[in-house]
Amino acid sequence: MCPALQNTLIWVFSDPSPMPIFAAVKTFRTLLMDSRILLPFLLSLFAGLATLIGFGITFIAKRTNRKLLSYALGLSAGVMIYVAFVEIFAEARSILIADMGPRHGLLMTVIFFFGGMALIALIDRFVPSFGNPHEPHSVEEMAKKGHKKPKLMKMGVMTAVAITIHNFPEGIATFMAAIDNSTLGITIATAVAIHNIPEGIAVSIPIFYATGSRKKAFCFTLVSGLAEPLGALLTYLILMPFLSPVVMGCVFAVVAGIMVYISVDELLPSAHEYGEHHIAIYGLISGMAIMAISLILFA
Repeated sequence: MCPALQNTLIWVFSDPSPMPIFAAVKTFRTLLMDSRILLPFLLSLFAGLATLIGFGITFIAKRTNRKLLSYALGLSAGVMIYVAFVEIFAEARSILIADMGPRHGLLMTVIFFFGGMALIALIDRFVPSFGNPHEPHSVEEMAKKGHKKPKLMKMGVMTAVAITIHNFPEGIATFMAAIDNSTLGITIATAVAIHNIPEGIAVSIPIFYATGSRKKAFCFTLVSGLAEPLGALLTYLILMPFLSPVVMGCVFAVVAGIMVYISVDELLPSAHEYGEHHIAIYGLISGMAIMAISLILFA
């Protein structure tokens, strides 16, 4: 374990002092003792730490199974798109219509749905192009020679920063869905986790080549993944004093927009880049079918 992370964990779980910052730690620990919050947090943590699977693949696998990765990313997109429209958007609409009436409730649902898309699009817009986490990477890159270390280090750091920023709204989507419906939260967490595997590869390859240190590659990959549960908890702490049916409806609409944008802008293009077009589409349809069947079974 890297020293910075070890010190942080010791600090978080030590006895809190009267200092304000330790009071915040105490609040964090109290939140996690709430069973209603614990499962959504653990699901967000699971999804975020899937970046470490990408790190492991980088150093263990001899070659990238591009067809499997393409299918998995397509499946993840299918799950997220189906859930966003059939479950989360519909839930947001029903909550807001019940409080505001049919016309205004539907209008607010649509506004916040596209607001979620606008939020993640703005985040995307301000991420430098050379740090774009959507660029496909493979373990075969580990065998290449002649990389320029300063350039690689800069690219690796920027990729880690970009993925950290991207993981905030993904953590929100997983967390808020799990608060309302644990089965739905597990499904979304799994889909996001699949999406995070190639992101772990994207961070670890340039960092390792720039520094020659697996520990540093691991630490950068870990920090980028931890942004997911951190974003989820911070969002909950901000919204907690204002939680009401209307706020939950608006949040669900935003989450639906975020999930659709991530699927269309990140998952499907990456699935296409990693494999054949039809494999990605087969994965997309499979994801939708699996989600449809699971919703029927658990209805």
